[in-house]
Amino acid sequence: MIRLSTSWMFQQSLSSMLSAQSALATTQNAVTSGRRIDLASDDPAGAAQAVSLNHIIASTAQYSSNIDNANARLSTEANTLTSFNGLLDQVRAMTLQGVNGTLSNADRNDMATQLTQIRAQLVQLANTTDANGNALFAGTATTNTPFVTASDGSVSYVGNASNQMSQIGNGLRLPDSDAGANLFMHVPAGNGSFVVSAGAANTGTLLVGSTSVIDGSAWQAATAGGPANYQVSFDGAGNWTATDASGTIATGAYRDGGSISFNGISLALSGTPAAGDSVSVKSGQTQDVFSTLTNLINSLQNSTLSDTARSNQISRQLESIDQAQHSVLSTQTDVGGRLNRISQQKTTYSDLTLTYQTTLSGVQDTDMASAISKLVLQSTALQASQQTFAKVQAMSLFDYLRG
Repeated sequence: MIRLSTSWMFQQSLSSMLSAQSALATTQNAVTSGRRIDLASDDPAGAAQAVSLNHIIASTAQYSSNIDNANARLSTEANTLTSFNGLLDQVRAMTLQGVNGTLSNADRNDMATQLTQIRAQLVQLANTTDANGNALFAGTATTNTPFVTASDGSVSYVGNASNQMSQIGNGLRLPDSDAGANLFMHVPAGNGSFVVSAGAANTGTLLVGSTSVIDGSAWQAATAGGPANYQVSFDGAGNWTATDASGTIATGAYRDGGSISFNGISLALSGTPAAGDSVSVKSGQTQDVFSTLTNLINSLQNSTLSDTARSNQISRQLESIDQAQHSVLSTQTDVGGRLNRISQQKTTYSDLTLTYQTTLSGVQDTDMASAISKLVLQSTALQASQQTFAKVQAMSLFDYLRG
């Protein structure tokens, strides 16, 4: 016969109720917090997975934030370049007017004044900053004002040639701006391959028109040893001679309105050269966009220039404007591509974040329907246990004898 002491019964009942209360408290906490994993010991494997998922979500959020910042900078750059190119359109239209030899000195001075104002506007645009005050076109020297205007109107660049980069993914970096060194300062001169200049001492009416590379292979061979540096001289009798440091490289006859060609290039010319007049041909030259405007201003303000000399000077600056616009438009296209790329990346991160958060929810969040049902059962069981214990505790041997 097994004998059960009263103290053992009380101890067992108490242990059972405490265990039930602990289980009920755990379930209540899961329902209240919405998390089934409160401590790593609740589910070691699930806790480890939750930590990993939270890390991935945090990294994705940081990349998304970087994308937002890059998008803001690139959008500002795109708008700035649009405004910049719009001003260059105005300059180009005025340059075409400036070639006209019928303009008066007053007209040319008015035009020079307008170009001076536009140059100042271009410098202001080139010094554009983002929402945080960082210069867009200073390279990585973002705290500097990259373009500085001297008292003579010349503009210098004090930034660097490195592009500011944004980390938009694991091992994925993208320029969020463009350094002004290549964009505005190192613009190819002339037609982009070479620049032709009429001699300053010319006395005839020779005008240099369009120039181009007509034979890429011949031009490449001619410049394989270094940049071209040719001098084309006229004898006043319709003949021309092209020379370089090695001596004569080509000769030919010239007629008004015709062109001369050698080493894969063609120069369209008009007018009548005097004996000793010349043009130079140089490759590998660059000219910043601000100097282009300065040269235009100087040509328009110089009343001592002949119409021929002024037309030649302004025509060459027209080529430089075209090259500057090509540089800006090329960068605009590249910026548009980068904006499209980060937009796609942002969409990808949004989709991934939703997937990760759904997975994380499945790992650590409480199944409310199941938890509430369990809570009700545990509460009912605990109440029943407490009621039973109360009744048993109140019983004694006298109750049994009375029965």
